[in-house]
Amino acid sequence: MNFHPQALVDPGAIIGKGTRVWAFAHVCGGAVIGEDCNLCDHTFFEKGVRVGNRVTIKCGVYLWEGAVLEDDVFVGPCVAFTNDLRPRSRKYPDQFLKTHLQQGCTVGANATLLPVTVGGWAMIAAGAVVARDVPAYALVKGNPAKITGWVCRCGEKLEFKETVTVCACGRRFLQVNQTSIREIL
Repeated sequence: MNFHPQALVDPGAIIGKGTRVWAFAHVCGGAVIGEDCNLCDHTFFEKGVRVGNRVTIKCGVYLWEGAVLEDDVFVGPCVAFTNDLRPRSRKYPDQFLKTHLQQGCTVGANATLLPVTVGGWAMIAAGAVVARDVPAYALVKGNPAKITGWVCRCGEKLEFKETVTVCACGRRFLQVNQTSIREIL
């Protein structure tokens, strides 16, 4: 583990081998961070946050109770998360809402995510406002975020001329319907 001297890691926080915690990052007791992650400057991880392995969290990101990030997720700078749809000062819900980022998805800089599930390998464009679940491999943009295309695990945009397409990296995909694709072997 590599902790910057200005990082704050509370007792009870669990941080995996090879994870780097940079200056002014704060990991609260009860947060669980996996192996080989990169927690950049000015980040915050509240109790109950779960972060998988090989996750990158860029500067200015705050993860609140109920956030679960699976392996290989990328969160760009200044992404905003929330876990309460009707917040009031000094009023706390019995249980906070969940945000679930599935394996390999990417969230672009300055995006805002309400409590949603983002499917595996999906890509959220910079500045998008995500108020609904995002399917696997979807590319979403705008406010509110809408599906504008599809991306491969490698990050390349997929072009469907028929129901099956092949990415430049060789992976094959089947378009199931307007809001769903899946990788085929």
